[in-house]
Amino acid sequence: MDLSGANMRRAILDKADLEGADLSGADLRNSSLKGANLMKAALDGADLRGARMVKARLGLSNLQGARLDGADMRGIRGKYAVWKDANWWDAEMDESLTRSLSKKWPRD
Repeated sequence: MDLSGANMRRAILDKADLEGADLSGADLRNSSLKGANLMKAALDGADLRGARMVKARLGLSNLQGARLDGADMRGIRGKYAVWKDANWWDAEMDESLTRSLSKKWPRD
């Protein structure tokens, strides 16, 4: 599914199956992605500021360069995602994921 560059501000995508979707460069500010399946999704360069992503599945997804200021990412699975140049430290997430990300994708 190609949604690259799409304007999806404030979209409600709770529990949506977006596995493998191309959301690169998409505007997802203040959207709701609670419990969404984003496995293998391309979120590189996406704007996820203020997004609610509680318990979303982000395994093997690409978040390179994504904006995550104020995103609620508690309970997500994303340890094996690509977080390069994404400001994950500005998002709210579980301490266990924060520890994992700080080792693999340290804040510069």
